[in-house]
Amino acid sequence: MAFSKKPVTGMKDIQPAEMQIRDYLIALIKQTYKGYGFTPIETPCFESIGNLSGKQGGENEKLIFKVLKRGEKLNLADAKEENDVVDYGLRYDLTVPLSRFYANNQTTLPRPFKALQIGPVWRADRPQKGRFRQFYQCDIDILGDPSWLAEIELILATTAMLGKIGFTGFTVHINDRRVLKAMAAYAGFPADRYDEVFIILDKMDKIGLDGVRAELVENGFAQEAVDAYCGLFSDGLTIDTLSAKVDSREMAEAAASLSMITESVAQAQKTDCKLVFDPTLVRGMSYYTGTIFEITMEGFSGSVAGGGRYDEMIGRFTGQPTPAVGFSIGFERIVTILLDQGYQVPGAAEKVAFLVEKGMDASRLAEVMREAQAVRDNGATVLVSIMNKNKKFQKEQLTAEGYTDFREFYREALRN
Repeated sequence: MAFSKKPVTGMKDIQPAEMQIRDYLIALIKQTYKGYGFTPIETPCFESIGNLSGKQGGENEKLIFKVLKRGEKLNLADAKEENDVVDYGLRYDLTVPLSRFYANNQTTLPRPFKALQIGPVWRADRPQKGRFRQFYQCDIDILGDPSWLAEIELILATTAMLGKIGFTGFTVHINDRRVLKAMAAYAGFPADRYDEVFIILDKMDKIGLDGVRAELVENGFAQEAVDAYCGLFSDGLTIDTLSAKVDSREMAEAAASLSMITESVAQAQKTDCKLVFDPTLVRGMSYYTGTIFEITMEGFSGSVAGGGRYDEMIGRFTGQPTPAVGFSIGFERIVTILLDQGYQVPGAAEKVAFLVEKGMDASRLAEVMREAQAVRDNGATVLVSIMNKNKKFQKEQLTAEGYTDFREFYREALRN
């Protein structure tokens, strides 16, 4: 079988220029989030297939990379169903592993526990521009805090993080799954079909209100219910005006929570952002139970961050209800935006190239190495490399990598 030089489909090699930005971002993220009291953790790439396919991850459960049993455990001849040959899967997000981690370690963790996790995840998705089968996620979560303070902290930390990167003009869209359910109940949709309604509503930004109306009818929902539902949406709709129309305990509780969160964040945040109530915001994960949010930026389609409250997931591991809420920035999307902008890592060390003539004796080479170390000790990055015949082309390549100072060393010191 021939060797292939290309990475497997849906995955990519990362070039030095991109890696420099990624390393810088990870360091900045950790520094910023630690300042808000978040503690870094790490979970394994593999999870039990039962954890990953527990009807918590929505459509992502269809995209699991599944791992065959190994050795004597793998008996293909007698296998009758998938569970006979599969026991693990590659994680498709960081939330399910975090929930298992907390359930397994909660007796030794503070309450509430503020977790920070950065790492790769895998989805057997159809590859396309900007969408890969292996990519990094960056999550912050607060576990054990049922109050709106958790949402406030997450929004403030995430917007501060985006501001430090240099982004401006972004908007935090906020909603609550209880609002979505209350609106669906008001319209008279069957409770067992709410998720179908939400999936169609989630397309509002692409097909508009008329498109949502038509698709609801096409899916067999009663015209009266569709009209009542679509009649709730209007320009300038606020949580107060909506809660006045939809008079229910669930709506009132969600409205009070959203008002407290938005007012508190608006007064406390120092970044150039605004918060808006967005009744069309759905979020795809079925595990969300309360507040949900996304961040968009002027000039860029789609969102750069998103998250929400998932108070029921950890309880599936422990049998005890545990409040939980998290926010994830789109790490790969942010990297792509910065690359497209020609972003330069601020405060990067000066890069110096020592070009050494071939055939240099040991004592002369030792002098060069001592000088290189002295330059490193002063904070610069120093590359020591053999001088090529085509020195001009060599310097052009190094310049593209950020080297700005070139020093040439020959066999004889007098020629330096």
